[in-house]
Amino acid sequence: MLLTIDIGNSQTVLGLYRDTELLCHFRIKTDRHTTGDELTILLQALLSLKDLCLADISDMVVGSVVPALKAAWRMVGQTRLGLAPLIIGDVGVDTGVKVLTDNPGEVGADRIINALAGFQTYQKALIIADFGTAITFDCVSEKGEYLGGAIAPGLGISLEALSSQTAKLPKVDISTPPQRAIATNTTEAIKSGVLFGYGGMVEGITTRLRQEFPSPPLVIATGGMASLIAPFAPSIKHVDQELTLEGLRLIYERNR
Repeated sequence: MLLTIDIGNSQTVLGLYRDTELLCHFRIKTDRHTTGDELTILLQALLSLKDLCLADISDMVVGSVVPALKAAWRMVGQTRLGLAPLIIGDVGVDTGVKVLTDNPGEVGADRIINALAGFQTYQKALIIADFGTAITFDCVSEKGEYLGGAIAPGLGISLEALSSQTAKLPKVDISTPPQRAIATNTTEAIKSGVLFGYGGMVEGITTRLRQEFPSPPLVIATGGMASLIAPFAPSIKHVDQELTLEGLRLIYERNR
């Protein structure tokens, strides 16, 4: 089986594929100080939940925006699994995506992975909104080229700043939507401001981005908060939570 690992700033998502089928996936906290041995123990525990073990893994591909964890996961592959993991960003790895930005090397691996998976899935020009620690808006041409995009603070960052930088505003669980925009208590007021506000931001940014495409692109979303925001952003037509994992699988297939 193929182990796909998407290392984000706040969370890491692991997926197990048998050929093209995603058998299961796990979401864990990203800790920059975690060692390879600790990751091995955690991986063993997660696999055991599905009656699997380390010996079931035959290949491994890693995409990361956290450089410190690349080495740790590489050690897991080489030392504990006995294989050479494919690391996105290593010299010679072919992503299949032509990057048309000023400095292609500074584009995060996750953005390129999403561009490949999105274009392979929908075969048309795209705006991909990825709701993670930051919210990235990635533009893909009708030829599958990565054009660039926009970056905004994520919901978690904003909520943390709101509670830590004010004297009376509490931390609020926004997993349940506000009943109305005009809130009558503090908790609902924060929900209203964050969810309607971020929905409006998505609409504003995607509207501006669409104006620079020769023909209207499809807007899709991924990331941990995508399903939460999508109802407040009518421009989002599809939510694909496994987009990055699928992109990792596709890059593995290109380089196998």
